[in-house]
Amino acid sequence: MFGGGGGGLNPRKMKQMMEQMGIDLTDIDAEEVIIRTADEELVFTDAEVQRMDAQGQATYQIVGSPESRPRSDAADADAGADGGSEGASTDAEIPQADVEIVAGRTGASEAEARAALEAAEGDLAAAVERLE
Repeated sequence: MFGGGGGGLNPRKMKQMMEQMGIDLTDIDAEEVIIRTADEELVFTDAEVQRMDAQGQATYQIVGSPESRPRSDAADADAGADGGSEGASTDAEIPQADVEIVAGRTGASEAEARAALEAAEGDLAAAVERLE
């Protein structure tokens, strides 16, 4: 009915069309993606992640099967970070090299870069986006 094959557009043709419309698609070599809801964390390991930039907006697509785990574990860790001495462990989780990369890329101070990385749970791209 719609022309033979039914397989959709050729990926190369699709990429050409997206470039013509000013859409940039980038594969991200993600090791882990975590989505937190009020009740649970959805943890994707070995997920395929793509970033699509169009009209100044970035959209992320995640393909994979997440593992669900209760949110209470994360909430306990967050509460400990506000408690003082355990907060130092949060700083240790963010490598200084990552802080320097984000600060250099955005022009933010190291403290601002570290705060953005902590808010983004160590995700460099998300931290840069927060500060740009």
